[in-house]
Amino acid sequence: MEKPEHHIFVCMSFRGLEPKGKCIKKNAPELLGYLESELADRGLDSVMVSTTGCLKLCDQGPVLVVYPQGYWYGGVEGEEAIDAILDALEEGGPARDYLMS
Repeated sequence: MEKPEHHIFVCMSFRGLEPKGKCIKKNAPELLGYLESELADRGLDSVMVSTTGCLKLCDQGPVLVVYPQGYWYGGVEGEEAIDAILDALEEGGPARDYLMS
């Protein structure tokens, strides 16, 4: 496997072995599925996706982080948000509507 251009981390709310945060309760698993299928549909083979434990930003969840850019996205609550983030990634910038400050 080649080094990915981008690595997207999706919070799954785990603290230890149990989901305790809000991202998993706000459909993060379904968003992950959509994200992976959309990456495949767009042919974005240079993007890697991983799930994480709780990122401790529950009030802003679901949370995604894109590296190496260091974009932290909050309120990623639907397919429209994933589409906006991937559109911005393809254009070389952040999806400003979802950036956490």
